[in-house]
Amino acid sequence: MVFVIGDSTVKYRAGNGEYGRWGWGGFLQAFFDISRITVENCAMEGRSSRTYYTEGLWDRLLPAMQKGDYLIIDFGHNDSGPLNTGLARGALKGTDDKSQKVVLERDGSIEEVFSYGHYIRMYIRQAKARGVEVIILSHTPANQWQDGKMRRCIQTYAKWSREVAEQENAYFVDLNDIAAKKFETIGEEKTKSHYMDMVHTSKEGAMINAEAVIEGIRYLEKCRLKNYLKK
Repeated sequence: MVFVIGDSTVKYRAGNGEYGRWGWGGFLQAFFDISRITVENCAMEGRSSRTYYTEGLWDRLLPAMQKGDYLIIDFGHNDSGPLNTGLARGALKGTDDKSQKVVLERDGSIEEVFSYGHYIRMYIRQAKARGVEVIILSHTPANQWQDGKMRRCIQTYAKWSREVAEQENAYFVDLNDIAAKKFETIGEEKTKSHYMDMVHTSKEGAMINAEAVIEGIRYLEKCRLKNYLKK
């Protein structure tokens, strides 16, 4: 079994193309031999590396994982938001173990907020403790361009995701860069039709992101998940 967790770029709402928006997780299974392995898209719209945990989504999913399963993680788009106001889903920047106690505006409760890397590290460790192989992704590229190139998150979430993956001996796929290169080949104007807003994609855009995920998996040395891909 392949479990996928992330935000709305992975699964938008129920995953049925609401408002023309699609997440790439819904197209991932098409690349696998489903007689041997299945994909469970457990991403949830609006969540961050922090709130996927604090809302109990992770604790409900973890018991379903077994030795030999795979976990793909894609967060980052919502992690730069406010820590305690509005949706209060932001995580501290970086990968260290620093934390900050905040008073949540919505109910006055106190929460200790950790870094993005801390939450990703927690997912990796708890999944690996159950015998699950973990693949960390840098998040999908936003539809932002400069001089004919899509902007990358190389100094932020791509960097932090790679660092944690390397520290925890997990696999890493630079989805941000691989997908951006695919969109660059079709050009800025055509790419606009594959985005419904700055980050959410149309069906065609989501399929390109899914192809980028698979491309990254194919090049992972020693990752047995690629053995389940269609030839």
